[in-house]
Amino acid sequence: MAAKKETASAKSSNVWTAEERAAMKERAKELKAEERASKDRATGEKDVLAKIGEMPPADRALAKKIHAIVKANAPELLPRTWYGMPAYTRDGKVVCFFQAADKFKARYATFGFNDTANLDAGAMWATAWAVIELNAAEEAKLAALVKKAVS
Repeated sequence: MAAKKETASAKSSNVWTAEERAAMKERAKELKAEERASKDRATGEKDVLAKIGEMPPADRALAKKIHAIVKANAPELLPRTWYGMPAYTRDGKVVCFFQAADKFKARYATFGFNDTANLDAGAMWATAWAVIELNAAEEAKLAALVKKAVS
């Protein structure tokens, strides 16, 4: 009988592999960092700028401009990383985000909005835009979208 209990106990302690335990610990660290970032603008800003700094030059240039546009037009949004991407939150929920082209080896970067953004326009509306370059006209369009999203 004691042998059965020992075997059952040994099996239950080996439910998770070392890699799975490490992944769970890493995710717990991410969740704690996300919680801090959602409450602390400086921490979130630092994390976002670090992610932007890791991007290839073309994506980095776009991300820097988009970061500046969001900060200037929606200062109430808190920056944080979200799935390794720069994102901007209100009440702990992501409103908009920048996905570098390099992230998924895509042809273009994406600036997107989640359902918390106030962009509703009839029965159908866009929630993400492909971005390959930003000139003054595109910057103005993104600024208007960000303002509308937080209105």
